[in-house]
Amino acid sequence: MSSTALYRTLKQSFGYDSFRPLQEEIITDALAGRDVFALLPTGGGKSLCFQLPALVREGLTVVVSPLIALMKDQVDALTASGVAATFLNSTLGETESRARLRDLYDHRYRLLYAAPERLMIPTFLERLREWNVAQFAIDEAHCISEWGHDFRPEYRQLAKLREIFPAVPFMALTATATERVRGDIVKHLRLREPRTYVASFNRPNLAYRVLPKAQPYEQTLAFIRGRKRECGIVYCSSRKATESVAERLLADGVAARPYHAGLDDKVRAKNQELFLRDEIHVICATIAFGMGINKPNVRFVLHYDLPKNVEGYYQETGRAGRDGLPSECLLLYSSADVVKQTSFIEEKSGDEQRVAREQLQKMVHYAECAACRRAELLRYFGEEFGEPNCGGCDNCLEPRETFDGTLATQKFLSCVYRLRQASRFAVGLNHIVEVLTGGASEKVRKWGHDQISTYGIGKEHTRAEWAALGREIIRLGYCRQSTEKFSTIELTEEGLEVLRSRRAVTLTRPPAEPERAREVKRRVGDIACDDVLFEVLRKLRKEIADGRDVPAYIIFSDVSLRIMAREYPTTERAFANITGVGTKKLDEFGAQFMDAILKYLRENPRKIFADELGRFGGPPPRKAPVGTSREN
Repeated sequence: MSSTALYRTLKQSFGYDSFRPLQEEIITDALAGRDVFALLPTGGGKSLCFQLPALVREGLTVVVSPLIALMKDQVDALTASGVAATFLNSTLGETESRARLRDLYDHRYRLLYAAPERLMIPTFLERLREWNVAQFAIDEAHCISEWGHDFRPEYRQLAKLREIFPAVPFMALTATATERVRGDIVKHLRLREPRTYVASFNRPNLAYRVLPKAQPYEQTLAFIRGRKRECGIVYCSSRKATESVAERLLADGVAARPYHAGLDDKVRAKNQELFLRDEIHVICATIAFGMGINKPNVRFVLHYDLPKNVEGYYQETGRAGRDGLPSECLLLYSSADVVKQTSFIEEKSGDEQRVAREQLQKMVHYAECAACRRAELLRYFGEEFGEPNCGGCDNCLEPRETFDGTLATQKFLSCVYRLRQASRFAVGLNHIVEVLTGGASEKVRKWGHDQISTYGIGKEHTRAEWAALGREIIRLGYCRQSTEKFSTIELTEEGLEVLRSRRAVTLTRPPAEPERAREVKRRVGDIACDDVLFEVLRKLRKEIADGRDVPAYIIFSDVSLRIMAREYPTTERAFANITGVGTKKLDEFGAQFMDAILKYLRENPRKIFADELGRFGGPPPRKAPVGTSREN
């Protein structure tokens, strides 16, 4: 298919004038019948990579999706854009299921969404043979890897599809995958010489911040109250915490509800629906909430507790700002959370425990580091940021105070060395801190560590301070920490050199614990518009959405509304040029929105804005950002 035809379909069906980075290349390979592996960040346009090819070729595209909510969300959005799509899952009654099956046999759909469990039922596989399957799209493909943050054993069964449908091309898609997980996806799905596309993990519209957890509920309430009418997710580590935080927020006047796997199915579904439809502004959730939820106007994600690993954290923060508008990610961090997570890890066994320890260590490193958080996140996924200051994280906006840590480092490294020399075995961080501060624990006395030369030489710092200093010294590479059940610390070659040469070492002071969350610079890169008109259009959008029983963003995204409230389109031609306005949406909703704009202009003056749409006025240009790669 010609590039012109692809762009025509892109505008007519989805309302976009240009592709996001790598989308066109992925779509071209898919239409050529090749297997494709695509790693695109959340909000990077993964779904379009299989949706657009489904519209321009014969046959059915089968999308493997892990969550029921995702299926309905995607199908609602496609239907609103005039695309023939459906899903089959347990939410449908027998009559509705039969009607959809009948339409599938009549080849009336271009896309079918189904969960892996249903897909691999023998009777379902037999039906697939009769539906002229043109492609399998495996969404959230990281679920197939035990090294992924959300491993699902049922995904492993999908390898059988290759045997049953040897001529059908596969597309595997994910937003988070390390090099190891990527290899697992290709191996377990049996992809054949796949074209591999890896986009930049950078989400430039997200601001990252970590605050010491002092009074977590008060910090959370202050943060949310500073963002009135904005939608956000508060992630908690336990079901009990989600309910407690949601109840307290509700009592304090915040429209919030809990979400976790232990709630009654109907209650959980109702709370999610209220959030998707902007009836409530905050959802307090465990990690059970969010994967695949395509709500584009989530303006903040707050982690009330420490995530288990960086992949999960990246995935969860990625649910903010999917529309490309500025959004915030706040993590409340305390060492007590590390202890809690460690106790959970000790319930695991063997390799699973070792992997979990290694992942937690890297999460703690991110939370405590003084360097650019964006650069740290990207480095975890094997990408270098390349800029000295991202302008969008706490460490870049408000650099932490540093001090001459040479003496502290010498004391710490010397203690590690003397303990190893005295006992012929390595010990853990807590034991080192105990010795430095002159503690008298049973193990210190039993092993005679109260007799070594470094015992009690660090009383100028508290145990908590030494623990933080120790972790920074490990991050600097002067010590290594094992990932076994009893995590021990040893000097590295570089650490030995620092100890011998007494080289100057600069350390970072931990941030002071604030009484309440501080405001952070925000709204950089937002779309300037007539805010009063934006609210008028948002109200109209909600009325139309409620009448159709769909979330408001299914009608138009906030980006589309903000551009309308900036450009004041009152003709069909002008309205069709708005990002997100395709042929069907122009026909169905154009008149109502143009009437609302005309009415507004009769009563209010038109505002003039500087040309600031370059960054967020629509999909990014086709040229891939730095860090983007294509591998064959």
